[in-house]
Amino acid sequence: MKKIVTFVDDTQVCALGQGTWNMGDYPPRRIDEIRVLQAGIEMGMTAIDTAEMYGNGRSEQLVGEAIAGRRDKVFLITKILPSNATREGTKIACERSLKRLATDYIDLYLLHWAGVHPFEETVSGMLDLQKQGKIRQWGVSNMDVEDMENFFSIKEGNSCAADEVLYNLTRRGIEYDLIPWAQKHDFPLIAYSPVEQGRLLNHPVLREIAESHTATPVQIALAWVLRNPGIMAIPKASSLKHVEENYKSLSINLTSDDMKRLDEAFPYPDHKIPLEVI
Repeated sequence: MKKIVTFVDDTQVCALGQGTWNMGDYPPRRIDEIRVLQAGIEMGMTAIDTAEMYGNGRSEQLVGEAIAGRRDKVFLITKILPSNATREGTKIACERSLKRLATDYIDLYLLHWAGVHPFEETVSGMLDLQKQGKIRQWGVSNMDVEDMENFFSIKEGNSCAADEVLYNLTRRGIEYDLIPWAQKHDFPLIAYSPVEQGRLLNHPVLREIAESHTATPVQIALAWVLRNPGIMAIPKASSLKHVEENYKSLSINLTSDDMKRLDEAFPYPDHKIPLEVI
């Protein structure tokens, strides 16, 4: 059942993780959100993705509470705002995130998107943090092929461990060039908004395929994202029922007929599409 993503340092992580965008923003839901993340960890969805931007740090604080006593089970991902991503700024921002997360290291530290600071500055800061043991690996988010080529042209820039990008049935542009590039470089991709924030789940074809598998449209959409090796999906769950629903997507294997119908309903890109973001 388990689908695994292997990172450049040979760390292996379940390909289905947990997103946290907007978590921590509404205090009455805090206890339930923590329980959802903890339930996901116990099921094996140990990758948790957050960012300093989410709720101005509130998401990181919530994640810190959720992983207390479970840190050794978790593959922790967080992101730095591009406005902070100078060499020294990267280290300062990381220290703030570590404090909010109540941990002494981050498994994967990502540049959230390209900003005004040169990539060389950010890479230097990331490498410094690695040497200090503050982060295990570093990577990027919302970067297209040209951006990745720029990173890989920097000294030690090819130690970049992942790229987190928008990817789901309605956002297939990365299949034209970024996914082939990542596969060529044995480079994992992390798919955010893998069910398009729920907007595609009433599609009739998705619902019909779900019914044939005694599954839900959410599970089919996630199984589709996870069909290829080297891609991790990080859906957010709003309840214990939802996190269990997400987990069961790992056991679904789409048939060739399923794939044909999904390709007809959500066509494969036949040309370059600029990287989409939410």
